[in-house]
Parts: sequence; C-alpha cells; structure tokens
Amino acid sequence: MTAEDLAHISRSSEDIRAELGVDPVSVRAISDPAIYELEREKIFRKTWLKVATSWELPNVGDYKVKELPVADASVLIVRGKDGQIRAFHNVCTHRGNKVVPTTGFETFGRSRANVVTCRFHGWVFSTDGPLRSVPMKEKFGKLDTACLGLREIHCDIWEGFVFINFDAEPAQSLTEYLGDFGKLFGGYPYAESTTAFRYSTVLNCNWKVAHYAFSEGYHVPTIHAGSLPGFKGVDHTDFKLMGPHASSTIYGAGMDTAPSTLAFASMLSTTERHRPRPDQLPPAINPERRADFQFELPNLFPNFIIHLASGCGYPGMSFFTHQFWPLDHGRTLWEGINYFRPAQTAAEQVAQQHVNALHRNAWLEDTATMEDTFTGIMSGSIDEMQLMDQEFLIRHAARTLDTFLAA
Repeated sequence: MTAEDLAHISRSSEDIRAELGVDPVSVRAISDPAIYELEREKIFRKTWLKVATSWELPNVGDYKVKELPVADASVLIVRGKDGQIRAFHNVCTHRGNKVVPTTGFETFGRSRANVVTCRFHGWVFSTDGPLRSVPMKEKFGKLDTACLGLREIHCDIWEGFVFINFDAEPAQSLTEYLGDFGKLFGGYPYAESTTAFRYSTVLNCNWKVAHYAFSEGYHVPTIHAGSLPGFKGVDHTDFKLMGPHASSTIYGAGMDTAPSTLAFASMLSTTERHRPRPDQLPPAINPERRADFQFELPNLFPNFIIHLASGCGYPGMSFFTHQFWPLDHGRTLWEGINYFRPAQTAAEQVAQQHVNALHRNAWLEDTATMEDTFTGIMSGSIDEMQLMDQEFLIRHAARTLDTFLAA
C-alpha cells in the first residue's frame, strides 16, 4: 500500500474528532464484570487472536502451548511433518487430560518422531492431528480412532504472526479480518528479527486498562521522565482507521538517555546489519522520512499492538509488541517482546542487551500505573474518561468494543 492508497484510511485530528466524537467515554466496560463475560463470548471466542510467530517454531516438530484462560483453553501450536503450522486444543480425546503438560502461560518444546503422547494413558497423536496409537486398543468395546484425533482450531498466518480463531465457523478469514491493516503493514521483514527479549507479568487490572496505557503518547513526558530525561516533546499524528483496527505515528525529539546507553546505541546504529532502516518501513509510514520518527503504533483488535520502530527511535531494534490477555475481570497477563536482528559479535550482543534493558525500564514505568488506574475506576468515583486527540486509539478501541458486544 502506497501513500496514495492510504487516502481512505488516513485521518487528521479534525477528522478524528468528527468521526469518533469528543465526548467523554464511559468506564463501564472496564468496571462491570458482566461486560467481561460478554467479551469472552463475543470477542475472544469469535475474533482472530495472535498466539505465536512462525520463527518460534522453525523446525518440523517444534511446538508451543499457549494457555488462554479467557477462552478456557490450552492451545497446542505445532509445525507438522509437512512443515505446516496448525493449532489444536491441547486435550486428549480419551479423557480430556492435557496432551502436553504445561508450566506457566507458555510452554515450548519439540515432539519426538513427529508425535505427541498423552502422559496419562499413552495415547499417541501425530503433529498434524490424527490419533496414531492407543495402548490396549482391543479392550475398548467401541473405539472409532479415525474420529478421535486432536481437535483442530482455525489457524492462519500473516507475515509470520500465527493467529487462531475459536469460532466453529469464523465470520471472516484472517485476510478479511485484517483488511487494510494487513495491506498497510504487510511486506516488512518481521521474520528477520528472531532475537526476542520477552517480558510478562500478571497485573491486577482489567485487560483494557493495560491495553489503553500502551495506546497513547500523552503520558511520555510524565511517566518516562526518568528513563528519557532529555525528552523535548511528542508529536502523535498520522491517524489511520482500518475497520476494527487503528494506528498512528509517534514522532519525538530529545529521547536521549545516559552517555553509556548512547555509546552502546551508536555501536548498533553504525553497523550495516543493525543500523536504522527507514527504507524497510511500509511506504505509507513516515512518508516524509522525518528524522524524529520514533515508531508506528499499529493496534490490532482486540488485544495486540505492534510498535514498528525499524531501529529509528530504538537503535538496533526492528519492532516490539504488547499483548494483553484477560485472566479474569480484574487480572491481566501482559506480554512485551523486543525483537532484534541476531547479533553477530559479542559487542553487538552486549549492546542489544543494554538497549533492551533501557526499554525494559521504560516498560516498568508504564506498568506501574495500571493497577492504580483500575483501583481508581473500581472505586466508582468517576464514570467517564476524558480523552484528548493523542488518545484517539483508546476512543476507537472503546467504540469497536461496543460494536462487537452489540452484534
């Protein structure tokens, strides 16, 4: 998608105000547990959800298990013998035990001989789904093994990001669901950045509180005063609406840090492999190639954000992501991942770790606000959020949520 193609999704501040309104937004969708139950049914069991990346599963037999309490599901994502990535319920069709035991919210591994075996009674399943072996099969009075394979979940891939949909018959294919979002942000070499620094924590807040905290730049001068002492201001513009999805661009001056960090950053910025690559950004992103470009903020409904940096505002870093998984009405699993191209020398590795540590510190500043926000909303002392132009992603997400819940 070129800058010219962007005309029908691009919005000015005036357009955003006219289209989304300027009135305060109710906090009831955050505070009401009954709405959370509707979200589970009408959003998390109906829309496409990012659960993995293809480069997490590079080899045949590699698997990842993703625990998703919001859908009462344990999901097995596995690269089969034919090289295709599929998703299944991590449930043995014998008595319902987990086929792959799990620890925490994510478990990685590799199958042996392209099969996975339930540890309870030894039923064996192929990585492409069918039931392959049942111990003491002759002792079953009736057993149609052809119908007892792993229960498959709709699975598709966009630019290396693996998505699933729990609906028996999804209303849209992944391509249709992404729409202009997929066209605009397609083509970027995401899969080149296989070095991942992963962070997660459970926050005592509703998932939307966490999501909204990472959806605007208005907070940067205050929350990040410690990690960005040289900050001179943020320009949050280039608004884009793409059905249920949205994005905007963050420009900022003076995002300088300690001399040691600048020294490590310069080490990455001057190497061909890790230097900023604005030429790899989609043509419609930062079309003027402004030097103060920090990142693009693609917000994929319902719970996934990509910060497309290409090493411009964040030396050596290609992009980073946030995802917000509801655990219950007042608890959220936040996952943040920084993606770099693999280091080729020890110096590059140390530099990446240093830059990543700075970024982690900024995330600690971000997450420090979320539980307090939820406590304040749950006190009942406010009924509405007062939103300004740079918080348009929150306004758009709240409107999209209402649309899905009313469907």
